[in-house]
Amino acid sequence: MNALVKPAVEYMKCFVAGEWLDSTDRIEVYNPYTGDLVGTAPKLSAEQVAQAVDALAAYKPKISAHQRGEILFKAAQGVKARKDELALGITSESGMSLKNSRVEVDRTVGLLLTASEEAKRIMGEQIPSDTDSAGQNKIILATRFPVGVVTAIVPFNRPLNQVAMKIAPSFAAGNKTIIKPSQSVPLSAFRLLHILLEAGMPAEMISVVTGSSSEIGEVLVANKKVDMVTFTGSTAVGRRLVQMAGIKRVTIEAGGNDPLILCEDANIDKSVEIAVVGAYRNAGQSCRGIKRIIAHASIADAFAQKFTEKSRALKCGNPFDPETDIGTLIDEKAAKGVEQAVNEAVKDGAKVLCGHERKGALYLPTVVDHVRRDSNMVVEECFGPTAPIIRCKSLEEAVEIANSTEYGLQSGVMTNNFESIRYCINNLNVGAVNINEGPQFDMPNIPFGGVKQSGIGREGIRYAIQEMTYVKTVVM
Repeated sequence: MNALVKPAVEYMKCFVAGEWLDSTDRIEVYNPYTGDLVGTAPKLSAEQVAQAVDALAAYKPKISAHQRGEILFKAAQGVKARKDELALGITSESGMSLKNSRVEVDRTVGLLLTASEEAKRIMGEQIPSDTDSAGQNKIILATRFPVGVVTAIVPFNRPLNQVAMKIAPSFAAGNKTIIKPSQSVPLSAFRLLHILLEAGMPAEMISVVTGSSSEIGEVLVANKKVDMVTFTGSTAVGRRLVQMAGIKRVTIEAGGNDPLILCEDANIDKSVEIAVVGAYRNAGQSCRGIKRIIAHASIADAFAQKFTEKSRALKCGNPFDPETDIGTLIDEKAAKGVEQAVNEAVKDGAKVLCGHERKGALYLPTVVDHVRRDSNMVVEECFGPTAPIIRCKSLEEAVEIANSTEYGLQSGVMTNNFESIRYCINNLNVGAVNINEGPQFDMPNIPFGGVKQSGIGREGIRYAIQEMTYVKTVVM
């Protein structure tokens, strides 16, 4: 193994509006592949987190949009300059392959650069005043202001990118942000924090806190000094947060069960290429990854054969090897859960074409064909490197299957038939329909979010800024 597999154990401190906080009670972070301790972070108390909220709420920023844009631009350059270091850090704490970690760093750069531009484009509008007699001789403006204090709760599957997804639009909008990273992977959040501070972000406008959700969650969400909560994670936790938050801004990016629909005329080679990336990147731990492949019966056999060949060819194992395609899941428990989901599908009559082997937290890419549409593996979100194939006889049946779960995040449709495209756009109950692309397609400047139980509100820098600002009407 490369010597970089065992870096020095990092001792992190939390950052609260300009001050570093520590605790004797520590969170220990282990690499899922090697089992090595790679870092520790404080397990803060509810009182310490309340201190962070109070400090952020008390601070009154005096920083222009131009300055915010410059800071975010400098931060993007800082992330880009430390790509190798940051990618290694992601792999060390999450088990993500180094190849995928580098992609995550690139995505973070894109988010920060886009936010640096959008910080200078926060605009309101002039509203016609002569449409009613009450508005004679008036000038009416709708202007946007930052909501105030934003709590950002991020998941384990994107240790760096998800933090940037929250802090970049929040700061661009002029808000103060308190970030709670996952206990499983808190270290990358601290690395990004240092880059942001070096770029000039006012220390009083950002806090990073770590701790047990059961201990500090209520302070972060229900506190009346918190003006908005933005959360990415499971649907079950999202429901609880909405109830806990009370009357305040909330955006929830929750679970997904994203389908890739293969129509009769789908290009099989292109479909295979998209399915490999969508089903397996980050070991399948992606809310917008492909969770179901709904294939027309006329092409399902040909697709399944080529897709299985590509899946078998992927290199799995040591995530620190630059040639590895698929590293581990976040921990062995998660891998066992995926293994069990496939076992249940097989009991329902499905056939495993490749994979279905587990070694600790490593689970090999697994193609499962002839999966029943009501199998738990495709009704619930399976968060791992699996590719269940459901066969259908028509586009209408494919769309009906796609809509049959409680989720509605993103979708992909492989076809060049305009009528099929129009039918999918009009009838898929999802937040995005990607034509000849997978549900995993993303850019930092387009809206991202779902319907049904997949969430509330939208991310994507410009759209997140709209969520993180409020409209103030001015009548003169």
